[in-house]
Parts: sequence; structure tokens; C-alpha cells
Amino acid sequence: MVGGNCTQVTEFILKGFTDHPDLQILLFMIFLVIYIITLLGNLGMITLVKIDPRLHTPMYYFLSNLAFVDLCYSTVVAPKMLVDLLAERKAISYTGCAAQICVFCMLIVTECFLLAAMAYDRYVAICNPLLYRVVMCPRLCAQLMAGSFLAGCVNSMAQTTGMLTLTFCGSNVIDLFFCDISPLLSLANSDSSINHVVLLAVTYLTGVFSGLIVLISYVFILNAILRIRSAEGRFKAFSTCTSHLTAVTIFYGSGLFIYLQPSTKYSRDQDKVVSVFYTVVTPMLNPLIYSLRNKEVKDALRRALERKTFSLGLNS
Repeated sequence: MVGGNCTQVTEFILKGFTDHPDLQILLFMIFLVIYIITLLGNLGMITLVKIDPRLHTPMYYFLSNLAFVDLCYSTVVAPKMLVDLLAERKAISYTGCAAQICVFCMLIVTECFLLAAMAYDRYVAICNPLLYRVVMCPRLCAQLMAGSFLAGCVNSMAQTTGMLTLTFCGSNVIDLFFCDISPLLSLANSDSSINHVVLLAVTYLTGVFSGLIVLISYVFILNAILRIRSAEGRFKAFSTCTSHLTAVTIFYGSGLFIYLQPSTKYSRDQDKVVSVFYTVVTPMLNPLIYSLRNKEVKDALRRALERKTFSLGLNS
């Protein structure tokens, strides 16, 4: 129990990566380039899907929403991280920390279920191609998207409300570069056992439920691909899934590594590296993965550039 003379902390100190000035400047330059690529890549993907009628399909509807989610949760973390790399005192207010946790917890779960919805979309496209337009109608796509955001909002409310009920009056140093729920719980002076249970329950339910959707979808997809007689047909069918599989592997692998290990291990440098991967690097990689490995996206980009060049030629 916490004594009556406990004074609630008003801010937290983010330990970040290193105290070495030269290394901080190097990391700032690296993460700044990554964040700029993230902004350009995801905004470009959203714009491309919006302006090209040939990309107005369920697959690219989900892809543009994935780009939006990636853009948002990268922005929740990256700007503050960049400022702290150049700041002498790496502090974040209690309210700012709660806000960061609130938004981040919503977006991270939303992405899990969005990736699951994309797996189901690929299942319908490959296993029931003749019914694809009927099954993946705009109403179902909107419902899947809304359900993903609803799951994210429920997680956000649960984690943020749980944090606000805790008392922090001891150490206020978070051994990470942003406010994440797990390392924060280890700083609480009041009983956080329920919060740990909620965090593990949400992680398991989200990971298992969305993971099962992805796994079952790809079992049926693989079975359907193996029944295709021509090698060219099998390659074409599988190539439509490789981008999504790559994104799923990177996101689920790094995220589950962080949230399914004991909270006592959160001070290790390897956790910071993995956290960087799924908060900063993955949002940059997703648009690159989908654009470099997707012929339709590359063709749409080429058409957009040709229209822009033609328009500039007429104006000149």
C-alpha cells in the first residue's frame, strides 16, 4: 500500500538510447531520414490509392488504411524521440505520457486486426475469385475497418484507464524512448497486478485471435495455390500474398516479442532495438514492401508520374 505522504509525479524522464552526444546526433540523423521516408511513403500510398481508379478495390482500401495507421502511430512516437535525441533533459509530462499511451495502444491493436482483415481479403480473392466482389463488398470492408478501430479503442480505454488509477511517487525514469505501458507499470507504487493481467489478456487475445485469422486464411490460400496446375498461375497467386506475409511477420514478430516477455526484462538494450523496429522501422517498411513487390502499385505510380510530367509540360 502507498502511504498518505506519497506525492504523485508530474512528469517522466525517458532514458532513451544513449547519453553520448556524438552517438545521439548520429541516431537523430538516421531516425530523421527514416521518419521522412515514413511520411512520404505512407502519404504517397494513401494519395495513390485515392487518385487512381484502378486501385479502388478492397485490397487497396485496406492498404490505404494500413498506411494511415502506420503514419499515425509512427508520428505518436518519432517526433518526440527526435526532439529528445537533441535535448539535454528528456522529459514528458504525466498527461503527455498518458496521451501517448492512449493513442499508441489504440493504433497498435487496430493494425493487428487490420492485417487480419487483409489476410481474409486475400483468402477470398484466391479461394473464391468469382465471388470476390460480392463477398468483399464496400459494406463488409467498412465493417471490418470499423471493427479494427473499435478493438483498438477498447484496448486504449482499458490500458489508459488502468494507468490513471495507479500511483507514481518513486522513480520516474522510463528505460525506453517513449511511454509504453509495460515499463510504466514497473514504476507504479500502487498495486498494478490487475493492469499486468489486463495487458497480458489483451496481448494474448489480440495476438491469438488476429493471428488465427491470418494463419487459417493462409492455410486455405496455400491449399488453393497448390491446386493450381500451371507454375505461372501458382507464382502469380502467391505473389499477391508475399507483401502481406512480410508485413505480418515483421509486425507480429517484434510486437509479441515485447509484450509477451516478463516486464522485469524491459531495461535491456535488445528491447529498445525491437521497440524501434515495430514503432519506427515497420511503418517505413510497409509502403516500400507493398510498392516494390506489387506491380499494380508500381503501374499506378508510373501513371501518376506520367500525368504529372504531362501537366508540367503543358504549363511550361
